[in-house]
Parts: sequence; C-alpha cells; structure tokens
Amino acid sequence: MKAVSLLRNLEALTLGRGQLGDAFFHALADCSMLKSLNVNDATLGNGVQEIPINHDQLRRLEITKCRVMRVSIRCPQLEHLSLKRSNMAQAVLNCPLLHLLDIASCHKLSDAAIRLAATSCPQLESLDMSNCSCVSDESLREIALSCANLRILNSSYCPNISLESVRLPMLTVLQLHSCEGITSASMAAISHSYMLEVLELDNCNLLTSVSLELPRLQNIRLVHCRKFADLNLRAMMLSSIMVSNCAALHRINITSNSLQKLSLQKQENLTSLALQCQCLQEVDLTDCESLTNSVCEVFSDGGGCPMLKSLVLDNCEGLTVVRFCSTSLVSLSLVGCRAITALELKCPILEKVCLDGCDHIESASFVPVALQSLNLGICPKLSTLGIEALHMVVLELKGCGVLSDAYINCPLLTSLDASFCSQLKDDCLSATTTSCPLIESLILMSCQSIGPDGLYSLRSLQNLTMLDLSYTFLTNLEPVFESCLQLKVLKLQACKYLTNTSLESLYKKGSLPALQELDLSYGTLCQSAIEELLAYCTHLTHVSLNGCGNMHDLNWGASGCQPFESPSVYNSCGIFPHENIHESIDQPNRLLQNLNCVGCPNIRKVFIPPQARCFHLSSLNLSLSANLKEVDVACFNLCFLNLSNCCSLETLKLDCPKLTSLFLQSCNIDEEGVESAITQCGMLETLDVRFCPKICSTSMGRLRAACPSLKRIFSSLTTS
Repeated sequence: MKAVSLLRNLEALTLGRGQLGDAFFHALADCSMLKSLNVNDATLGNGVQEIPINHDQLRRLEITKCRVMRVSIRCPQLEHLSLKRSNMAQAVLNCPLLHLLDIASCHKLSDAAIRLAATSCPQLESLDMSNCSCVSDESLREIALSCANLRILNSSYCPNISLESVRLPMLTVLQLHSCEGITSASMAAISHSYMLEVLELDNCNLLTSVSLELPRLQNIRLVHCRKFADLNLRAMMLSSIMVSNCAALHRINITSNSLQKLSLQKQENLTSLALQCQCLQEVDLTDCESLTNSVCEVFSDGGGCPMLKSLVLDNCEGLTVVRFCSTSLVSLSLVGCRAITALELKCPILEKVCLDGCDHIESASFVPVALQSLNLGICPKLSTLGIEALHMVVLELKGCGVLSDAYINCPLLTSLDASFCSQLKDDCLSATTTSCPLIESLILMSCQSIGPDGLYSLRSLQNLTMLDLSYTFLTNLEPVFESCLQLKVLKLQACKYLTNTSLESLYKKGSLPALQELDLSYGTLCQSAIEELLAYCTHLTHVSLNGCGNMHDLNWGASGCQPFESPSVYNSCGIFPHENIHESIDQPNRLLQNLNCVGCPNIRKVFIPPQARCFHLSSLNLSLSANLKEVDVACFNLCFLNLSNCCSLETLKLDCPKLTSLFLQSCNIDEEGVESAITQCGMLETLDVRFCPKICSTSMGRLRAACPSLKRIFSSLTTS
C-alpha cells in the first residue's frame, strides 16, 4: 500500500498470490497514470463484501483465478476486461467503452449475471463465455440486441446453447466447441451471420449435417463430430477447412474460390465428394477407404479443381480403376491402394507418382506425363504398359514378370531396368530401342524371351555402355559384339548355355574395345576359356568370376598368361600351345583393378607374381573358396584382400606394400603364416582373424609387432 501511494506515475501493475482488501483498490485511485492492472491467483477482500474497482484512466484489467464474492467495476476508459477462472457470483460493470470481455470458466456466474454484465457494455466487440455452463439462448438474444458491434463470440462448452432464434449478423468469429445443444437446426441461425469468417464446431456430438452459404467464411473446423454425416458448404472466401475424425461423414460438397489446400484424412465412410474450388492446389484424402472410382472425375479436367497440383489418395482401398485426365496435376500418390487393377494417367505435367503397394495393377498407361523417373517394379501383375514421357530418364520394370505388351516412348531415357520381365519379346525391345535412342544402361536380367533379333536392335543405342544379360538362355553373343561397340560393362551371370567359345571374339577379334567390366559369375566356362580371357583382355578393369565351378587355379605365373603373337597360333582346341609362346614379346600392363572370385569351390592355388603386371589391381576377393590352400600375391597397389571362409588356406605369401585391409576369418592358417605374410605389408590397418582355429587371441601382440601399422585386429575371444 505504501509503495502504491508513492508510485504516482505507475502505468502498469501486476501482482497476486495474496489477499487484497478493499483498501488496496481504493488506493489505486491515487495512481492516476495507471492504465493496466493484472491480479492473478489472489483473494479479494474477505470473501463476503463487494470489491469496488473505480479508476478513470484504467484501460486494461485482468482479474484471473481470483476468489471474490462480487465485484463492481466502474472504469469509463476500460477497453479490455478479463475475469477468467474467477469464482465470483456477480460482476457489475459500468464500462461504456469496453471492447473485450473474458468471463471464461467463471462457473459461479449465473445466466442472469452474465446477461447483465454483457448487456451493460454496448461497445462490446469480443465476448468469451466458454465453460459458463449456465448461459442460455435467451441471454444470447439479449446480448445480440444490446451489443450491435459484437464480432467475436466464444460459447464453447456451453451445453444449453442451441442458437435457436438467435441472430448475430455482425459476428466474424464463432467458437462452439463441445456444445451439446448445437444440431443441424442451429445452422439456420448461423446462416444469418453473413459476416462470419471463422466457425469452429469441434466435438458437437449431436450435429448431423452442416449446410451453409456464407460469403465471407474463411475458416471452418469440424473435428470429432461423431454423428456428423453431410457437409454442404458454399463459401467463396473459404481458405482453410479442418474436418477430422468424423466417423459418420459420407458426403462433402464444397464451393470456394479461395481454398488452396484440403485435408480429409481418415474419413473412412466418405463416399461422395463434390468440389467447385477454382484455386484448390493440394488435396489429401489418405485412408478414405470408402471412396469409389468416381472421385477421379472430381480431380480431372472439368471436375471443379482446375488448378490442382498435388493429390494424395494413399490407402484408399475402394479404388479399383483410376483414370485421371488433368492438365494441372503435378504430383499423385496412390500408396497402399491395393485394389487398383487399371491405371490411366493423361497428365502432361505430372512429375511425380507414388505406387508403392499397388501390387494388383494389371494395366497401366502414362500417356502423356512429365515424369523423369518411374518405378513399376512393385507391380508383379502388370501385363500391359504404355508410357509417353518426353522427360523421363530412368525407368524400372524390375519384377514385372508377366509384362508382355509394352509401349515405351521416352526419347531422353538413359536407364532401363527390365529385370525378370520374362515375357518381354524381341519386338518390344526393338520398338523401345528405336523410340529411346539415348539409353546408356540396359538391364535384361532373366529376360529369357529375348533372342538375337532383340539384341541386334541394340545397334540403335549409340550410347549404350552397360548391358546386363544375366540369367538368360543365350548361346550366341555375336549380336552383342556387333551391335554394342561402346559397351563398358557386360554382365553375364549364370548364363549357363554359353559355350567355351562364346567369348572368343573378345580376345581374338578385339570386340568391344571399350569394355572395362565383365561379370561371368556362376557360369560354366571351362578353365582354359577363363585363362585365355584373363590373359588377353588386359583392358578389363573389373572382372567377377564368383561361383565358377570350372575354375581350378588362378596362376598368372604360367607361360600361358602371355599374349599371342597372332590369332593363328591357336591350336584347334583354342588353347595356346607352350611351344608357340615368344618369351621376348613385351607384355602389356593389365588394367585390372577389381577381381572377384567368391565361392569358387575348386580353386586351390592363386599365384599373381610381379611378371603378371597387375600394377592397378587394388581389390581381390577370394572368400568362400573352400579348397583354396595357397595364396601368393605380389601386387604393388593391392589395398583390399578378402580370404574369409577359405577354410583350407595354409600358405599365405604377400608382397603388397599398400595393403590396408586383410580378412582371414575362419581360415586354417596358423599364427606363423599370418605373421610372415603381414611383415611385407607396411600399410596394413585392418586384420580380421576371427574364428581361425590355429590363432589364439593372446597372440595379438605378436601380430602387432610384426606389422606396426595395424590399427584394428578382429579376433575371437577364445584362448585356444
């Protein structure tokens, strides 16, 4: 009290958590400059008498969470008054300029007290009476008559309000959360609020339908209205709508010239949707599982959404035939729409489509679209396909095992993966190579219906550098050698029908001069054919011979590794005879960088001496070669050597000064053998000797001493 009497120029005062008597409020008159007073969580008076608050200059007054029986407020300049969460039974107001009144959660205020307080403020623009359970329609009618300027009304959690015969024509914001009396009949009263901009009807559980025509409405909320079934809204300025968790909702009709984004997720019973929204750009109908094929008409040209760019129909399991013809659609998501069997998109600017989980599609047409990439590998039942995409670069058809009819017109396509498309035939491949001349990477793995005619058509692909023909029944590779002159990568995994002479053109005729990578894994070529290939195709940089059962040794120290003087020195069997070798001929440097011989069961010895001239070899993988006993490698640039699970390995000789990683997991080599091998590897950092039965964990110090550069040694915890 003393402080207040001395602070004559005080403009704002906040206090609480105590008891303020009548004398305190009388003393406020001495603070003639006071404009804002905030009293929070306090007891006013002794709980019996009326507390008077009189001040000529006060503009803002907040008495929140306070305990008082009655208040009398006479403040002629007061504009903002909050009595929120206070337990007073009566509030007498004499505030002719009051614009905002907040009496939310004043549970002891009676209906008559609320009516008296509000109607005494003729300039009132905003009224919050939420959680005042006593308020009635009669009070609202009188307030509407007395407060002609009322713009904002919050009557949430007022169960006795139905708005019957209530007219609030100047209202712009109406909040009616959890009002049990609000029903479809209430919409007649709301429709008279033609200035309304915001309408909130969350948790109005008796509301079954909303039919409104409000020219200024911008925002509407309908959340958790469990009986709500029908929405008919005509609001040209509507820009935001929130409809969620309305389990009974089955029909929506919206007309708006301002709405740009519409989200109606998890409306599981929604079956009818009509939109006339000229500016709508984004729609999300995720988990609206009752939508039918007719929804496609809504979002196609002429359907009422001419500017639609993004459409999400994820998990709409009622869709079976999807057809969109839209000149505006840019992005479409149909993730999880498992019932779709036919898809037809005529969307010339469509750039993105998501089809994950659409595994029952049998026919698909993308004519035309602006997609740059498309993955249809998740459509195992796809049999008919049409694509016209002038900008498409990557197309994946991997796994479309029944695809037999495909029209592909993508002039900029550079990558086509048709793995496991076993029904694709030569005519389809020929048509594709003609219409897609820029293809650089072509994967035809397990395309067993492709024959010589289809392979000859590859001559149209002047940029083709990667070709995968793995798991096919090819017996003749001459169409490839003649048609794919720029080829750099050729994969022939498990081509078990290739003969021992199928690759002779590579080293006899110099076919595929640009070839760098060759994969012959799991093939049936004999030892001599493999040796000749490795000996004379010195331009290869990557070679894979994984699982080749006919490979018995990798011995590059033998004279047979030297090049031919001329093709005529071959004998009739195609094997180079030792007597025709000219030791004086200079051998070219091998360009080989990566050699994989994983799981070759019959390799017993690997010998790569300096004379093999493998100056570029950096990675050698011989893991899972169970019968490999001896490895002797001298390669200056070798960095990675994997001998894991070579359980027969006993001898290891290494002269590899740049080796950084050596894997010997589950090998039979002893400690002395490893120690001797790594002494010549001065840059070794990683050594794996786990599960090596002849090496115990206590010997790690010895190995570190033999190779000081080691940073990581992986060993078993056993000491045996």
